[in-house]
Amino acid sequence: MSLPAWDDVEPLSLDSAPLPEYGAGSLADLLPTLVAHQGVDGFTPVIPELAPADRNCVFLIDGLGWEQLRAHPAEAPFLTSLISSSRGGTGRPITAGFPATTATSLASVGTGLPPASHGLPGYTVRNPATGELMNQLRWNPWTDPRKWQPYPTVFQQAHAAGVHTAQVSSPTFQNTPLTKIALSGGSFRGKLSGEDRMDLAAEQLGAGDRSLVYTYYAEVDGKGHRFGVDSDAWRGQLMYVDRLVQRLAEQLPPRSALYVTADHGMLDIPFDERSRIDFDEDWELSAGVALLGGEGRARHVYAVPGAENDVLTVWREVLGEQFWVASRDEAIAAGWFGPSGAVDERVYARIGDVVAAAHDDVAIIATKKEPKESALVGMHGSMTPVEQLVPLIEVRP
Repeated sequence: MSLPAWDDVEPLSLDSAPLPEYGAGSLADLLPTLVAHQGVDGFTPVIPELAPADRNCVFLIDGLGWEQLRAHPAEAPFLTSLISSSRGGTGRPITAGFPATTATSLASVGTGLPPASHGLPGYTVRNPATGELMNQLRWNPWTDPRKWQPYPTVFQQAHAAGVHTAQVSSPTFQNTPLTKIALSGGSFRGKLSGEDRMDLAAEQLGAGDRSLVYTYYAEVDGKGHRFGVDSDAWRGQLMYVDRLVQRLAEQLPPRSALYVTADHGMLDIPFDERSRIDFDEDWELSAGVALLGGEGRARHVYAVPGAENDVLTVWREVLGEQFWVASRDEAIAAGWFGPSGAVDERVYARIGDVVAAAHDDVAIIATKKEPKESALVGMHGSMTPVEQLVPLIEVRP
């Protein structure tokens, strides 16, 4: 099936993009709300439904979107049973932020800042100092982490205020740059098995009169990428993580609250030419493009100098029915990366000259430049509800 002629295309209005709830109900608002209730100066409780607790634990399950959780109650009976009583009895999810991807979301969680401020606005983005694409998940090529993200984490500020603070995760993550700039503060406790992490997180939660504990599980995301979000492998991981949450919930000390959330949702992209548009084989989309960043459903497009307007015009005309396509300034002003329509100066040029966020079940792959990413079954990144909405499940002893 051929794409419609350019003259027939009605580009998606940028106003129709469902923006993250920055400042009221996004991942960046969770820790500031919790530590504000713990008496840490400089923070405001901006998610109004969350009641104070002296001891707070955040369990982030990579890749477990709100819509996937709601669609699988049989595999997640414990989590499902808690939905209606969570977020002050509203049962409402929160939003990840844009793009809905791990590096961006973890930085939002840990710093309490939106991408426009913390400066990790995508899976891969251009480093203005070198002109190279930087993978912000793998931190490749190397750049100074503290210059890339200079703000203190919420964990560091809570620790300085006397809150017992700990991260409980795989030992693999202890010394990664992403951990250092997004999740450091207090102590890091490495445990390999999920059960050991749950037990240690409960122990650390009870170790202070005021505590802030973060723990993490990755394999729901891993199985979704590899096999899809309705595969037996993915369902098995959901069943396992449901039992992990119950294990942790049963050990909560007094005066505590457990919040289960995620960094993004996910959807499966069909393996056909219309659903997977190959940038490396498309002369129209690649014309005038110096670098292709981001990921399949949330692209940063860096134009050859002087070609910015032409690239925007072509991408909007070719993809405008399937993607929200914006210039850098349009995306910033619309609030894609933060609530104020502003962005830190050091972050501005990291954002693409053109930003394309998927509306339909489609991805822009790059089979030559990104062979592994292009072969993934499950993908994420954009602002659709299936990617953007994440749980905020609350448990109290």
